[in-house]
Amino acid sequence: MAVANGMDRGAAQLRLSRQLAGLLLAGTVLASVPAFAQEQMPADPIALTDPLALPPADGGDATPDTATTTNSVPALTDEQQDALATAADDGAVGRVGSETERLNAPESSVDGARSAFGDPYEPTGIRLGSFVLRPSVSQGIGYEKTKVGSSSTSRTFSTTGFRGSLTSDWSRHQWTIDAEGVYQRNISGVGETEPELRINSDLRLDLSGDTTANLTAGYSFERESNSDPNAIDGASAQSGVHGFTAGARVTRDFGLIRGTIGADLQREVFSSATLANGTKLVMSDRNYTEGTLTARIGYELSPALIPYLEASVGKSIYDDKRDQQGYARSSSTLGGRAGMEIDLGEKLRGDLGIGFTRATFEDSRLAAIEAVTIDGSVFWSPRRGTDLRLGLRSEIEPSTTANESGYVTYETNAELTHELRDNLVARLSGIYTWRDFSSSAGEDQYVYQIGTGLTWNLNRWLAMTGDVSYELTKQSGADDTGITRAGIGLVLRR
Repeated sequence: MAVANGMDRGAAQLRLSRQLAGLLLAGTVLASVPAFAQEQMPADPIALTDPLALPPADGGDATPDTATTTNSVPALTDEQQDALATAADDGAVGRVGSETERLNAPESSVDGARSAFGDPYEPTGIRLGSFVLRPSVSQGIGYEKTKVGSSSTSRTFSTTGFRGSLTSDWSRHQWTIDAEGVYQRNISGVGETEPELRINSDLRLDLSGDTTANLTAGYSFERESNSDPNAIDGASAQSGVHGFTAGARVTRDFGLIRGTIGADLQREVFSSATLANGTKLVMSDRNYTEGTLTARIGYELSPALIPYLEASVGKSIYDDKRDQQGYARSSSTLGGRAGMEIDLGEKLRGDLGIGFTRATFEDSRLAAIEAVTIDGSVFWSPRRGTDLRLGLRSEIEPSTTANESGYVTYETNAELTHELRDNLVARLSGIYTWRDFSSSAGEDQYVYQIGTGLTWNLNRWLAMTGDVSYELTKQSGADDTGITRAGIGLVLRR
């Protein structure tokens, strides 16, 4: 009997031990599920409802509505808790969260820059700190034929060029540097090479919501054209012209009134010209420095139309008091114009003005030059992929001829570009130049230029170009000069 009672007590203790163990195990499992969820589940509550759901469009935290939806999820059953605990032990929950974050990450180019409008043929550029660099280099071969009267010459040449822009990516202010250059080398034939180099810098300072300032600087080099009135007849190489520019401009809005004041400094240095016999002709007597002050006031009829009045005063000083002919060519200029600023967005924008300019010279033997001026530029896009640029320029140019003060240059240029296909762009350009010698004894000169070309974008980094152009110079009492050019090349860009 005692043995039987002992066995009953042992069985009861065993059942009690098993029940306690079961309760302890269940409590451990139930307690570990929320703790594990707090430590391992992704912070984004969307992962609980839909692991493949996209995050908020602004990339911010979950909205209150999302949090409410998450809190309303029914409590997990025992089977679901067991499955979740098993998955947690295997690390599956953590993997789902990390994979969701990785899949939802925005894609970008290797250097972090995106092409404009997602154009697959637009270079992405290279990010350099807070700047974006967009460089390109080109290599081509060209042919040029020059006909003066009944005689003609021709040459075949190689062309190496570069172009680049460096633009800041700041929240305020902006700094842009543009540069381009061309180097030519004759392969066969005879003819003057035409090297070019231009570098321009523009720093815009946003001083306040109504005031901005621009600081500009630049350098340029080009060889004087054989058709220029100041060119040396019979020279094998014309003078090289070095140009230096600097400027400052401040613009402020006073309600509907907009005021601008600016100062510009320009200097030109002329290198020696090479004559046919190889001797050098010094041209340093043409070196000069010119300063100009400009003030403009405009009235905002609407954000798209702003008529304005502008006045300017300038002074040019030559390094040499008198040139090789004994003339003192330093001068003073005074001008004014009225115009209109137009900004209708991407379709139409520009600035056109008409005015009057007068230049007087230190030497009383040189007559003053007076001219009506028309200046401006207009951009028009009648349809997507088709752009038209129109430019007008009027400028008083000094002369190097004895007893002649100078002339007025009027230039009109236009360029039409059209996308024949996504990767094929056609160009058509024209330039008309009139050099008015009415203030001197010289004959007026007319220059006509027309050109066409194609750019075939093979991919984002490589393009093929082809161009053909013709230039005709006419002047009474002189032989007509016609220049035909054709070229083809490759452009590597980034």
